[in-house]
Amino acid sequence: MWQGFTVDEKDKKAFLKDFKDADIDTKLDMWFFALDQEGLWEEMLDQMSKIARIKQLKAMKKKS
Repeated sequence: MWQGFTVDEKDKKAFLKDFKDADIDTKLDMWFFALDQEGLWEEMLDQMSKIARIKQLKAMKKKS
């Protein structure tokens, strides 16, 4: 079973503090990292939704 990972409030605060204290090049790197993560999670959520819908349709088909 997948265990997962979390970014808690402490991690968020540390990331934002590092961002605040960073030079402009590091800030840009952190910004693009966050954008990449956002895109990755959007794609994963889309795939999860598709998988759930397919599973639901198959279950409904078996009942009919």
